[in-house]
Amino acid sequence: MNNTIEPTPQINIRNVFFAYQKNAVLENINLNVYPKDYIAIIGPNGGGKTTLFKLILGILKPKSGEIKVLGQKPCKTSYYIGYVPQNHHISSLFPISAMDIVLMGSLSSRKKMFYSLKKNRRKAIEILDRLKMADFANNNMNSLSGGQRQKIFIARALMTTPKILLLDEPTTGIDSKGQTELYGLLEELNKDITIVMVSHDMMILSSHVKSVACVNRNLYYHDQSEISEQMIKSIYPDALTAECPIELIAHGMPHRVLKHHHKIGLKND
Repeated sequence: MNNTIEPTPQINIRNVFFAYQKNAVLENINLNVYPKDYIAIIGPNGGGKTTLFKLILGILKPKSGEIKVLGQKPCKTSYYIGYVPQNHHISSLFPISAMDIVLMGSLSSRKKMFYSLKKNRRKAIEILDRLKMADFANNNMNSLSGGQRQKIFIARALMTTPKILLLDEPTTGIDSKGQTELYGLLEELNKDITIVMVSHDMMILSSHVKSVACVNRNLYYHDQSEISEQMIKSIYPDALTAECPIELIAHGMPHRVLKHHHKIGLKND
């Protein structure tokens, strides 16, 4: 008799459909995300990846189907999700320090107020120290490199001590050295936090993440970090032919698509 107790998913998505007006973006989306998962979401532009994030955050509501985060509706649990968007829209003329950005993360969505500034600054310094950014706390954001700026935005997301971290294209505009440092940081954070990350960087799949979800209107889940030919066909239908598997170019190096896998509706369901 198998008495193993299945873990409860932190994110449970069932039969979700979403459309902007009459334009369907996501159809029949099913996915379970468990504690300490590290999932990369890949897919073409316009395939619905960012929309899926907004549904998980409760910014959007599905037209049909159900999403639960930590067992509740997303709008009730957003405090426990750290979100790092792709675009941060900080004017180069706006004089704001790294510490100011991090402290913005201490605004509670539940109480709509800042807690003790002294307490928050102490927590912010602890987070920045963990991210090896404490020495840059008082620097103007515009003086930091792309990788350093992204660490500051991750620090902001960590101010609520989230259980889940969502990152949308976190390596955009960051050089190779900065990307390596960022992925190392995310691996360390993944020891305590579930990570779901949208990325076009195929190099991360075999090197860092634990599983992959391909999103292009539908969702295909694969519980390993490799990319299969079937996965590429599902999101880039014109990219492959039966005679010749695609070779992906990542960081200037060719990477051949790996073995077949089956379409999966729900993870471990």
